[in-house]
Amino acid sequence: MLTKTMLAAVDTGEYNIDDSIKELTALCEAAELEVVFSIVQKRDNPENKYYLGEGKLEEAKQLAEANEVELCVFDCELTGSQIRNISDYLGIEVIDRTMLILEIFSRRATTSEGKLQTELALLKYRLPRLSGVGVSMSRQGGGGGGGGGARRGGGETKLELDRRYIQGRIDLIKQKLSQVEKRRDLLNSRRKKNDVPIVALTGYTNVGKSSLLNTLTGSDIFEKDMLFATLDPTARKLVLPSGQTVILVDTVGFVSRLPHKLVEAFKSTLEQAKYADIILNVCDIASDDRDIQLQITTEVLAQIGCEMENVITVYNKFDKEHSEYIPAGGILTSARTGYGLDKLLQAIDDKLSERMADLNLLLPYSQTGLINTIRENGRVDSEEYTADGIAVKGKVDRKFLYIFTSYQQDNR
Repeated sequence: MLTKTMLAAVDTGEYNIDDSIKELTALCEAAELEVVFSIVQKRDNPENKYYLGEGKLEEAKQLAEANEVELCVFDCELTGSQIRNISDYLGIEVIDRTMLILEIFSRRATTSEGKLQTELALLKYRLPRLSGVGVSMSRQGGGGGGGGGARRGGGETKLELDRRYIQGRIDLIKQKLSQVEKRRDLLNSRRKKNDVPIVALTGYTNVGKSSLLNTLTGSDIFEKDMLFATLDPTARKLVLPSGQTVILVDTVGFVSRLPHKLVEAFKSTLEQAKYADIILNVCDIASDDRDIQLQITTEVLAQIGCEMENVITVYNKFDKEHSEYIPAGGILTSARTGYGLDKLLQAIDDKLSERMADLNLLLPYSQTGLINTIRENGRVDSEEYTADGIAVKGKVDRKFLYIFTSYQQDNR
Protein backbone atom coordinates (compact mmCIF):
# COMPACT_ATOMS: atom_id res chain seq x y z
CA MET A 1 0.00 0.00 0.00
CA LEU A 2 1.40 3.39 -1.02
CA THR A 3 2.13 6.02 1.62
CA LYS A 4 -0.39 8.86 1.49
CA THR A 5 1.61 12.03 1.00
CA MET A 6 1.00 15.77 0.95
CA LEU A 7 3.24 18.33 -0.73
CA ALA A 8 4.04 21.75 0.70
CA ALA A 9 5.76 24.76 -0.83
CA VAL A 10 6.28 28.49 -0.48
CA ASP A 11 5.98 30.51 -3.68
CA THR A 12 8.40 33.44 -3.47
CA GLY A 13 8.41 33.97 -7.24
CA GLU A 14 11.97 32.68 -7.56
CA TYR A 15 10.91 29.90 -9.94
CA ASN A 16 7.75 28.52 -11.58
CA ILE A 17 5.97 26.91 -8.65
CA ASP A 18 3.54 24.91 -10.82
CA ASP A 19 6.40 23.26 -12.73
CA SER A 20 8.24 22.57 -9.48
CA ILE A 21 5.21 20.94 -7.83
CA LYS A 22 4.65 18.88 -10.97
CA GLU A 23 8.23 17.65 -10.79
CA LEU A 24 7.99 16.97 -7.05
CA THR A 25 4.89 14.88 -7.74
CA ALA A 26 6.85 12.85 -10.31
CA LEU A 27 9.65 12.39 -7.78
CA CYS A 28 7.12 11.09 -5.26
CA GLU A 29 5.77 8.65 -7.84
CA ALA A 30 9.34 7.44 -8.44
CA ALA A 31 9.60 6.87 -4.68
CA GLU A 32 6.28 4.98 -4.73
CA LEU A 33 4.41 7.63 -2.73
CA GLU A 34 0.77 8.55 -3.32
CA VAL A 35 0.35 12.33 -3.52
CA VAL A 36 -3.07 13.24 -2.13
CA PHE A 37 -2.89 17.04 -2.28
CA SER A 38 -0.49 19.98 -2.19
CA ILE A 39 -0.38 23.16 -0.14
CA VAL A 40 1.23 26.28 -1.63
CA GLN A 41 1.56 29.62 0.13
CA LYS A 42 2.62 32.87 -1.52
CA ARG A 43 5.12 34.73 0.66
CA ASP A 44 8.00 37.14 0.14
CA ASN A 45 10.15 34.90 2.34
CA PRO A 46 9.63 31.55 4.10
CA GLU A 47 8.79 31.64 7.80
CA ASN A 48 11.85 30.82 9.90
CA LYS A 49 10.35 28.33 12.33
CA TYR A 50 7.79 26.44 10.22
CA TYR A 51 8.70 27.59 6.67
CA LEU A 52 4.94 28.01 6.07
CA GLY A 53 2.98 30.60 8.00
CA GLU A 54 1.17 29.16 11.02
CA GLY A 55 -2.26 29.77 9.46
CA LYS A 56 -1.34 27.81 6.33
CA LEU A 57 0.35 25.14 8.46
CA GLU A 58 -2.85 24.72 10.50
CA GLU A 59 -4.79 24.33 7.23
CA ALA A 60 -2.28 21.67 6.15
CA LYS A 61 -2.69 19.86 9.48
CA GLN A 62 -6.47 19.70 9.18
CA LEU A 63 -6.30 18.48 5.57
CA ALA A 64 -3.67 15.90 6.52
CA GLU A 65 -5.88 14.54 9.32
CA ALA A 66 -8.97 14.47 7.07
CA ASN A 67 -7.11 12.58 4.33
CA GLU A 68 -5.13 10.28 6.67
CA VAL A 69 -1.84 11.61 5.29
CA GLU A 70 1.28 9.97 6.73
CA LEU A 71 4.07 12.02 5.12
CA CYS A 72 4.67 15.65 4.14
CA VAL A 73 7.26 16.51 1.48
CA PHE A 74 8.45 20.12 1.25
CA ASP A 75 9.53 21.47 -2.13
CA CYS A 76 12.70 23.03 -0.74
CA GLU A 77 15.61 22.20 1.54
CA LEU A 78 14.74 22.46 5.24
CA THR A 79 16.99 22.84 8.27
CA GLY A 80 17.02 20.20 10.99
CA SER A 81 15.08 22.41 13.40
CA GLN A 82 12.45 23.22 10.74
CA ILE A 83 11.93 19.53 10.07
CA ARG A 84 11.46 18.86 13.79
CA ASN A 85 9.16 21.86 14.31
CA ILE A 86 6.93 21.06 11.34
CA SER A 87 6.78 17.36 12.17
CA ASP A 88 5.79 18.13 15.79
CA TYR A 89 3.07 20.51 14.59
CA LEU A 90 1.61 18.22 11.92
CA GLY A 91 2.10 15.00 13.86
CA ILE A 92 3.47 13.19 10.81
CA GLU A 93 6.86 12.54 9.24
CA VAL A 94 8.37 15.46 7.28
CA ILE A 95 11.09 15.34 4.65
CA ASP A 96 12.33 17.85 2.09
CA ARG A 97 13.03 17.71 -1.62
CA THR A 98 16.69 16.75 -1.19
CA MET A 99 15.84 13.92 1.20
CA LEU A 100 13.29 12.59 -1.28
CA ILE A 101 15.86 12.54 -4.08
CA LEU A 102 18.36 10.81 -1.80
CA GLU A 103 15.73 8.20 -0.95
CA ILE A 104 15.22 7.48 -4.65
CA PHE A 105 18.98 7.35 -5.20
CA SER A 106 19.45 4.88 -2.34
CA ARG A 107 16.82 2.57 -3.84
CA ARG A 108 18.13 2.71 -7.39
CA ALA A 109 21.91 2.58 -6.96
CA THR A 110 23.13 -0.87 -8.00
CA THR A 111 26.91 -0.59 -8.33
CA SER A 112 29.24 -0.22 -5.36
CA GLU A 113 30.21 3.24 -6.59
CA GLY A 114 26.59 4.34 -6.90
CA LYS A 115 25.89 3.14 -3.36
CA LEU A 116 28.96 4.95 -2.02
CA GLN A 117 28.00 8.17 -3.79
CA THR A 118 24.48 7.96 -2.42
CA GLU A 119 25.70 7.35 1.14
CA LEU A 120 28.15 10.24 0.84
CA ALA A 121 25.38 12.62 -0.27
CA LEU A 122 23.12 11.39 2.54
CA LEU A 123 25.79 11.84 5.21
CA LYS A 124 26.65 15.33 3.93
CA TYR A 125 22.96 16.15 4.13
CA ARG A 126 22.61 14.80 7.69
CA LEU A 127 25.75 16.31 9.21
CA PRO A 128 24.65 19.97 9.45
CA ARG A 129 21.18 18.86 10.61
CA LEU A 130 22.30 16.88 13.65
CA SER A 131 22.03 19.95 15.87
CA GLY A 132 18.44 20.31 14.74
CA VAL A 133 17.56 17.01 16.39
CA GLY A 134 19.65 17.66 19.49
CA VAL A 135 16.59 18.03 21.72
CA SER A 136 15.13 14.67 20.76
CA MET A 137 18.52 13.07 21.28
CA SER A 138 18.84 14.61 24.74
CA ARG A 139 15.54 13.04 25.71
CA GLN A 140 17.10 9.64 25.10
CA GLY A 141 20.63 10.37 26.21
CA GLY A 142 20.29 11.38 29.88
CA GLY A 143 19.67 8.60 32.34
CA GLY A 144 20.91 8.88 35.92
CA GLY A 145 19.41 11.02 38.63
CA GLY A 146 20.63 14.40 37.45
CA GLY A 147 18.43 17.26 36.42
CA GLY A 148 17.88 18.79 33.01
CA GLY A 149 21.53 19.76 32.75
CA ALA A 150 22.65 16.15 33.12
CA ARG A 151 20.23 15.03 30.45
CA ARG A 152 21.41 17.75 28.08
CA GLY A 153 24.98 16.71 28.73
CA GLY A 154 24.13 13.15 27.73
CA GLY A 155 22.44 14.40 24.61
CA GLU A 156 25.37 16.58 23.67
CA THR A 157 27.73 13.62 24.09
CA LYS A 158 25.51 11.54 21.82
CA LEU A 159 25.47 14.41 19.34
CA GLU A 160 29.25 14.65 19.30
CA LEU A 161 29.55 10.89 18.87
CA ASP A 162 27.18 11.04 15.92
CA ARG A 163 29.13 13.92 14.40
CA ARG A 164 32.43 12.08 14.72
CA TYR A 165 30.97 8.88 13.30
CA ILE A 166 29.44 10.66 10.29
CA GLN A 167 32.56 12.71 9.59
CA GLY A 168 34.71 9.58 9.83
CA ARG A 169 32.40 7.74 7.47
CA ILE A 170 32.47 10.67 5.02
CA ASP A 171 36.28 10.63 5.01
CA LEU A 172 36.34 6.86 4.43
CA ILE A 173 33.86 7.02 1.53
CA LYS A 174 35.85 9.84 -0.06
CA GLN A 175 38.95 7.63 0.06
CA LYS A 176 37.08 4.74 -1.55
CA LEU A 177 35.60 6.99 -4.25
CA SER A 178 39.07 8.41 -4.89
CA GLN A 179 40.28 4.89 -5.63
CA VAL A 180 37.32 4.35 -7.95
CA GLU A 181 38.11 7.64 -9.69
CA LYS A 182 41.72 6.56 -10.21
CA ARG A 183 40.53 3.34 -11.83
CA ARG A 184 38.17 5.33 -14.05
CA ASP A 185 40.96 7.73 -15.00
CA LEU A 186 43.08 4.72 -15.95
CA LEU A 187 40.23 3.33 -18.03
CA ASN A 188 39.70 6.69 -19.70
CA SER A 189 43.45 6.93 -20.37
CA ARG A 190 43.38 3.53 -22.03
CA ARG A 191 40.42 4.57 -24.13
CA LYS A 192 42.23 7.74 -25.13
CA LYS A 193 45.38 5.78 -25.89
CA ASN A 194 43.40 3.41 -28.08
CA ASP A 195 41.50 6.45 -29.32
CA VAL A 196 38.07 4.94 -28.78
CA PRO A 197 35.73 7.95 -28.95
CA ILE A 198 33.29 8.34 -26.06
CA VAL A 199 29.74 9.57 -26.67
CA ALA A 200 27.80 10.49 -23.51
CA LEU A 201 24.03 10.61 -23.20
CA THR A 202 23.05 13.42 -20.86
CA GLY A 203 19.82 15.18 -20.08
CA TYR A 204 16.92 15.61 -17.77
CA THR A 205 15.74 12.48 -16.02
CA ASN A 206 13.04 10.47 -17.81
CA VAL A 207 13.69 11.82 -21.32
CA GLY A 208 14.55 8.41 -22.77
CA LYS A 209 18.36 8.23 -22.57
CA SER A 210 18.37 4.56 -21.56
CA SER A 211 15.84 3.78 -24.30
CA LEU A 212 18.12 5.44 -26.86
CA LEU A 213 21.11 3.46 -25.61
CA ASN A 214 19.13 0.21 -25.79
CA THR A 215 17.81 0.87 -29.28
CA LEU A 216 21.11 2.06 -30.72
CA THR A 217 23.24 -0.71 -29.23
CA GLY A 218 20.77 -3.58 -28.91
CA SER A 219 21.23 -3.66 -25.13
CA ASP A 220 18.69 -4.29 -22.39
CA ILE A 221 19.50 -1.58 -19.83
CA PHE A 222 16.66 -1.07 -17.32
CA GLU A 223 14.26 1.63 -18.47
CA LYS A 224 11.00 2.85 -17.00
CA ASP A 225 8.77 5.90 -17.33
CA MET A 226 9.82 7.47 -14.03
CA LEU A 227 12.40 9.88 -12.69
CA PHE A 228 15.85 8.44 -11.94
CA ALA A 229 15.12 5.02 -13.46
CA THR A 230 18.86 4.85 -14.15
CA LEU A 231 21.52 6.03 -11.70
CA ASP A 232 24.74 4.21 -12.45
CA PRO A 233 26.68 5.00 -15.64
CA THR A 234 26.38 2.31 -18.30
CA ALA A 235 28.73 1.94 -21.27
CA ARG A 236 28.12 -0.01 -24.48
CA LYS A 237 29.88 -0.27 -27.84
CA LEU A 238 28.22 1.39 -30.81
CA VAL A 239 29.22 1.01 -34.46
CA LEU A 240 28.61 4.13 -36.57
CA PRO A 241 27.61 4.12 -40.27
CA SER A 242 31.26 4.78 -41.19
CA GLY A 243 32.25 1.58 -39.42
CA GLN A 244 33.97 3.42 -36.58
CA THR A 245 33.34 2.07 -33.08
CA VAL A 246 32.52 4.41 -30.20
CA ILE A 247 31.64 3.90 -26.53
CA LEU A 248 28.10 5.12 -25.75
CA VAL A 249 27.68 6.05 -22.07
CA ASP A 250 24.39 6.65 -20.25
CA THR A 251 24.56 9.03 -17.27
CA VAL A 252 22.33 9.94 -14.33
CA GLY A 253 19.55 12.36 -15.23
CA PHE A 254 19.18 15.89 -13.91
CA VAL A 255 16.33 17.62 -12.12
CA SER A 256 15.73 21.32 -11.67
CA ARG A 257 17.39 22.88 -8.64
CA LEU A 258 19.57 19.81 -8.20
CA PRO A 259 21.19 20.43 -4.79
CA HIS A 260 24.88 21.26 -5.00
CA LYS A 261 25.77 18.45 -2.59
CA LEU A 262 24.22 15.96 -5.02
CA VAL A 263 26.15 17.38 -7.97
CA GLU A 264 29.32 17.05 -5.92
CA ALA A 265 28.54 13.54 -4.69
CA PHE A 266 27.81 12.30 -8.20
CA LYS A 267 30.62 14.27 -9.81
CA SER A 268 32.58 11.17 -10.79
CA THR A 269 29.50 9.80 -12.53
CA LEU A 270 28.76 13.07 -14.28
CA GLU A 271 32.38 13.34 -15.38
CA GLN A 272 31.65 10.61 -17.92
CA ALA A 273 30.19 13.51 -19.88
CA LYS A 274 33.23 15.70 -19.19
CA TYR A 275 35.57 13.12 -20.72
CA ALA A 276 33.32 12.49 -23.72
CA ASP A 277 34.30 13.39 -27.26
CA ILE A 278 30.65 14.06 -28.04
CA ILE A 279 27.74 14.82 -25.72
CA LEU A 280 24.17 14.01 -26.72
CA ASN A 281 22.01 16.45 -24.75
CA VAL A 282 18.64 14.68 -24.79
CA CYS A 283 15.27 16.28 -24.00
CA ASP A 284 11.64 15.20 -24.29
CA ILE A 285 10.16 17.06 -27.25
CA ALA A 286 6.64 16.27 -26.01
CA SER A 287 7.27 17.91 -22.64
CA ASP A 288 6.06 21.43 -21.95
CA ASP A 289 9.29 21.87 -20.01
CA ARG A 290 11.71 20.84 -22.77
CA ASP A 291 13.38 24.27 -23.04
CA ILE A 292 13.83 24.37 -19.26
CA GLN A 293 15.20 20.83 -19.33
CA LEU A 294 17.81 21.78 -21.92
CA GLN A 295 18.75 24.89 -19.95
CA ILE A 296 19.19 22.92 -16.71
CA THR A 297 21.30 20.27 -18.40
CA THR A 298 23.45 22.84 -20.19
CA GLU A 299 24.10 24.68 -16.92
CA VAL A 300 25.18 21.50 -15.11
CA LEU A 301 27.38 20.39 -18.03
CA ALA A 302 29.09 23.78 -18.03
CA GLN A 303 29.48 23.55 -14.23
CA ILE A 304 31.47 20.31 -14.48
CA GLY A 305 33.66 21.68 -17.29
CA CYS A 306 32.27 20.06 -20.45
CA GLU A 307 33.24 21.39 -23.88
CA MET A 308 29.92 22.76 -25.14
CA GLU A 309 30.99 22.80 -28.80
CA ASN A 310 30.91 19.00 -28.66
CA VAL A 311 27.18 18.93 -27.80
CA ILE A 312 24.49 17.60 -30.13
CA THR A 313 20.93 18.42 -29.04
CA VAL A 314 18.54 15.47 -29.34
CA TYR A 315 14.77 15.99 -29.23
CA ASN A 316 13.56 12.51 -28.28
CA LYS A 317 10.05 10.98 -28.00
CA PHE A 318 9.03 12.44 -31.37
CA ASP A 319 6.36 9.71 -31.60
CA LYS A 320 4.39 11.34 -28.77
CA GLU A 321 2.01 14.24 -29.24
CA HIS A 322 3.89 17.53 -29.26
CA SER A 323 3.40 21.12 -30.28
CA GLU A 324 3.68 22.02 -33.94
CA TYR A 325 6.71 24.11 -33.12
CA ILE A 326 9.83 22.16 -34.03
CA PRO A 327 13.09 23.66 -32.74
CA ALA A 328 15.70 24.71 -35.25
CA GLY A 329 18.85 22.64 -35.04
CA GLY A 330 19.25 19.40 -33.16
CA ILE A 331 18.07 15.93 -34.15
CA LEU A 332 14.48 14.68 -33.87
CA THR A 333 14.33 11.06 -32.67
CA SER A 334 12.08 8.38 -31.25
CA ALA A 335 13.81 5.56 -29.44
CA ARG A 336 10.51 3.63 -29.50
CA THR A 337 9.89 3.75 -33.28
CA GLY A 338 13.45 4.31 -34.47
CA TYR A 339 12.57 7.62 -36.12
CA GLY A 340 15.60 9.83 -36.75
CA LEU A 341 18.18 7.41 -35.33
CA ASP A 342 19.93 7.15 -38.70
CA LYS A 343 20.30 10.94 -38.75
CA LEU A 344 21.58 10.89 -35.17
CA LEU A 345 24.23 8.29 -36.00
CA GLN A 346 25.27 10.28 -39.06
CA ALA A 347 25.48 13.46 -36.98
CA ILE A 348 27.83 11.67 -34.56
CA ASP A 349 29.88 10.44 -37.50
CA ASP A 350 30.04 13.94 -38.98
CA LYS A 351 31.03 15.47 -35.64
CA LEU A 352 33.85 12.96 -35.23
CA SER A 353 34.96 13.42 -38.84
CA GLU A 354 35.77 17.05 -38.11
CA ARG A 355 38.91 15.84 -36.37
CA MET A 356 39.73 13.38 -39.17
CA ALA A 357 42.18 13.82 -42.07
CA ASP A 358 41.87 12.23 -45.53
CA LEU A 359 44.33 9.50 -46.48
CA ASN A 360 45.43 8.54 -49.97
CA LEU A 361 48.30 6.14 -49.35
CA LEU A 362 50.55 3.75 -51.16
CA LEU A 363 51.83 1.42 -48.47
CA PRO A 364 54.73 -0.99 -49.11
CA TYR A 365 53.81 -4.59 -48.40
CA SER A 366 56.19 -4.51 -45.45
CA GLN A 367 53.85 -1.96 -43.77
CA THR A 368 50.52 -3.77 -44.06
CA GLY A 369 50.09 -3.52 -40.28
CA LEU A 370 49.42 0.21 -40.70
CA ILE A 371 46.05 -0.66 -42.24
CA ASN A 372 44.93 -1.90 -38.81
CA THR A 373 46.20 1.35 -37.30
CA ILE A 374 43.92 3.22 -39.69
CA ARG A 375 40.93 1.04 -38.82
CA GLU A 376 41.52 1.49 -35.10
CA ASN A 377 41.83 5.26 -35.36
CA GLY A 378 39.63 6.07 -38.31
CA ARG A 379 38.29 4.12 -41.24
CA VAL A 380 39.41 2.42 -44.43
CA ASP A 381 37.25 3.29 -47.44
CA SER A 382 39.14 1.20 -49.98
CA GLU A 383 42.31 -0.84 -50.42
CA GLU A 384 43.79 -2.11 -53.68
CA TYR A 385 46.75 -4.43 -54.05
CA THR A 386 49.08 -3.23 -56.82
CA ALA A 387 52.55 -4.12 -58.08
CA ASP A 388 54.03 -1.18 -56.15
CA GLY A 389 52.16 -1.72 -52.86
CA ILE A 390 48.72 -1.36 -51.29
CA ALA A 391 46.71 1.70 -52.36
CA VAL A 392 44.62 2.75 -49.37
CA LYS A 393 42.02 5.51 -49.08
CA GLY A 394 40.31 6.46 -45.87
CA LYS A 395 40.41 8.78 -42.87
CA VAL A 396 42.44 8.88 -39.68
CA ASP A 397 42.54 11.07 -36.58
CA ARG A 398 44.76 14.06 -37.34
CA LYS A 399 47.00 13.30 -34.37
CA PHE A 400 48.10 10.07 -36.13
CA LEU A 401 48.62 11.72 -39.51
CA TYR A 402 52.39 11.99 -38.99
CA ILE A 403 52.68 8.19 -39.19
CA PHE A 404 51.50 8.19 -42.80
CA THR A 405 53.15 11.33 -44.18
CA SER A 406 55.83 9.48 -46.15
CA TYR A 407 53.21 7.24 -47.79
CA GLN A 408 50.73 9.97 -48.74
CA GLN A 409 50.01 10.28 -52.47
CA ASP A 410 48.95 13.25 -54.59
CA ASN A 411 45.15 13.42 -54.37
CA ARG A 412 44.73 14.61 -57.92
